[in-house]
Amino acid sequence: MEIGRIESLKSKIGRRIRNHLKEFNVDKNNSKELFIEMCFCILVANNSVEKTKKVWEKMGEDFLKLSEMELRNKLKLLGCRFYKKRSRYIISARKHLNEIKKIFKLEEKESREWLVENIMGLGFKESSHFLRNIGYKNFAILDRHVLRVLLKYGIIKTIPKTLTKKKYLEIENKLKKICEKLNISMAELDLYLFYLETGKICEK
Repeated sequence: MEIGRIESLKSKIGRRIRNHLKEFNVDKNNSKELFIEMCFCILVANNSVEKTKKVWEKMGEDFLKLSEMELRNKLKLLGCRFYKKRSRYIISARKHLNEIKKIFKLEEKESREWLVENIMGLGFKESSHFLRNIGYKNFAILDRHVLRVLLKYGIIKTIPKTLTKKKYLEIENKLKKICEKLNISMAELDLYLFYLETGKICEK
């Protein structure tokens, strides 16, 4: 990747990016708040951030109390894609409501592994997204926007049809090297890459 391109973005929007990263934080002792944040990451897979954020904000604490059928109906009414599958994932994840806080006692890598293994609907991308949104900074969120930028700049040769754990970590390690050269965190790089593809700073 042309490092100079990111360097120029650092000068242009670096302060906005860093300030925005400070907003990615939740009360780590509040299981309900953590769960609601997790629900955003369950909903946003294969959906746009902007549309998902609108749905998520309207749902609020309904994530905690509605039945699967009620969730399904409300998500459908709000225009959420894959509402049947997402409602099932949320109900399944709710079983782990009081366990979510345990990730803060784990090593960073282990926290992501725990999410992937225990929370239905969270793969490596979604787990990385959730962790970034609650304050972690060392995971790559390999969504379609980021992958297209990486392809464009020759970091990857093709966009994988399926991101296996091995492939995900392989691409993430390439981004770590870029972060080292730029002296920035993975979370910060992710927002620059998203901006390169969309011309916007990712809202959430």
